[in-house]
Amino acid sequence: MSRTAAVSHVGKVRSNNQDSAYAGRYLFVVADGMGGHAGGDVASAIAVKRIAETDQAYTSPHDAEYALKSALLSANSLLAETVFEHSELTGMGTTVSGMLRVGDKVAIAHIGDSRVYRFRDGDLEQVTTDHTFVQRLVDSGRITPDEAAVHPRRSVLMRVLGDVDASPEIDTSVLDTRPGDRWLLCSDGLSSFVGEEKIAAILRTVPSAREAADRLVKESLDQGAPDNVTIVVVDVDDSGDDSFEPPTTVGSAALPLSFGGEIERRAMRLPSLLLHPLKATPPDDSHFEPESDDYLQALIQEDRKRARRRRVTWLVFLVVAIAAIVFSALAGYQFTQRHFFVGESDGRVAIYQGVQQDIGPIQLSHIYEQTTIELDTLPPYLRSQVESTMNASDLLDAKRIVEELADARTEP
Repeated sequence: MSRTAAVSHVGKVRSNNQDSAYAGRYLFVVADGMGGHAGGDVASAIAVKRIAETDQAYTSPHDAEYALKSALLSANSLLAETVFEHSELTGMGTTVSGMLRVGDKVAIAHIGDSRVYRFRDGDLEQVTTDHTFVQRLVDSGRITPDEAAVHPRRSVLMRVLGDVDASPEIDTSVLDTRPGDRWLLCSDGLSSFVGEEKIAAILRTVPSAREAADRLVKESLDQGAPDNVTIVVVDVDDSGDDSFEPPTTVGSAALPLSFGGEIERRAMRLPSLLLHPLKATPPDDSHFEPESDDYLQALIQEDRKRARRRRVTWLVFLVVAIAAIVFSALAGYQFTQRHFFVGESDGRVAIYQGVQQDIGPIQLSHIYEQTTIELDTLPPYLRSQVESTMNASDLLDAKRIVEELADARTEP
């Protein structure tokens, strides 16, 4: 028998909750949506709603493992179909960490950087592997786990469910469980801000699953977590009590699906010149003048003078405006040339100098360096990022991105 709790909090910065979670009788799952206002909440909700259909008894843990993996792949297809029908959601995706209990075994399916932990005999063990770029660097010995925690590319995911890969690789496993075990499923809103020692201390000292989940959320918020925080705690006991709590859904999956309008896309603009239109000269107070040739000639001369003044004023205005526009254009172009980004050129990774947007026929970027990294050798998610371009803070950062992409290449 297990006692469970599922909690989700929007965090201290985000305006909406892109996480979703489900805690049922046999199934427990956490999903962390990505894509911001482009649909991270939609992605996690669709995935959790689909995977929740697997919450049933299975004859063997391997049957449960297969069912869970199939559910994740089915959710991936649903996300791709949703993006096809709602182009404004292009780029959305979600991580998923799910667990199905079958007797004294649990089947786990995982993709992304949400995590599954097993707390047993006072020790906390992460049983899933993050599908992040920095984790690959850690695994290859290039950086330490401590360095990974502060790495500037630590949020780069290498595998997610979404419209990127029709057949994403899902990690699955079957592990044993026993009375006294406490399982923790969480989004990176917890694991990125609360150390494992603190997590273990809370799981060790707080007996109630619900209270433990609440304490973990509070600890994450106390650390200033800007991201959504979602936690599922599962306690395994041998009380013999066959009663179970109704399934709990939290986060975006607990709300009706909502598809927004087309995402507003704003191109980077050069500094603009604020132009104030000339104000019309207010008419003189009405008065009567007797019609005469002298007065008529005076009106004609005054009109000519006003016309000359208008022409001179407009000429000065145009000269000043043109000079300001030219100056702004030059300053803006010089500003753009201080930027770098990594993109694609002829099927290979290239470093570009400038910005991604063009102004009509004027190109604001050019290839600074063409690399030998073939785009086809990169994992699908990184390949998609390169095709969409990856911003760099400076040339050194761009070269660092290229080095990281080179390390991420797969065998053809």
